[in-house]
Order: sequence, then C-alpha cells, then structure tokens
Amino acid sequence: MEHQHSHSHEHTKEVTNRLARAIGHLQKVKKMVEDGEDCSEVLIQLAAVKSAINNTGKVIIKDHIDHCIVHAVEDGDTEALDELASAIDKFIK
Repeated sequence: MEHQHSHSHEHTKEVTNRLARAIGHLQKVKKMVEDGEDCSEVLIQLAAVKSAINNTGKVIIKDHIDHCIVHAVEDGDTEALDELASAIDKFIK
C-alpha cells in the first residue's frame, strides 16, 4: 500500500523542463534512425538521452527525500522508506 501525501515538490518545473528536453532529444534520435544516420552517432545520442533521464531521476529522488520522506518519517510512516528503497532499486537497474 502506498503512503498518501501531497506530491508538490520544489523542483517540479525543473523536472518537467528536463523531461521535455529529453523527449525532444529522443525524438531527434528517432529521426536519425529513420534517416539511416551512422549507428555510432545514434548510440552516442542515445547515451546522452540516458544520461539526461538518469540526472532527472536524481533530482526526483533528492526532492522526494527532502520533502516526502522527511514528512513520512516525522509522521512515523516507515513504509515510505521501504517504498523509496524499492523505487531506487528499480530506477538503477
């Protein structure tokens, strides 16, 4: 069962901007593939997209810890820590 609390975060605008850029970049990579561009260049651009997504995830994790987890611990919600650990495990696979 997931803990219930508000999910307003300090970095929401930053995260949505980062995601928009990553989506745009990924669309450009798709076009590269459709246009038959060099596979090495496609792989380099995919690596850049992966890095952008990973860095966005780090911002989300930090925001979650700084806000949701702090509040959950203050409220005695230890389940939130288990959920965070599980989410991090899935994120870093």
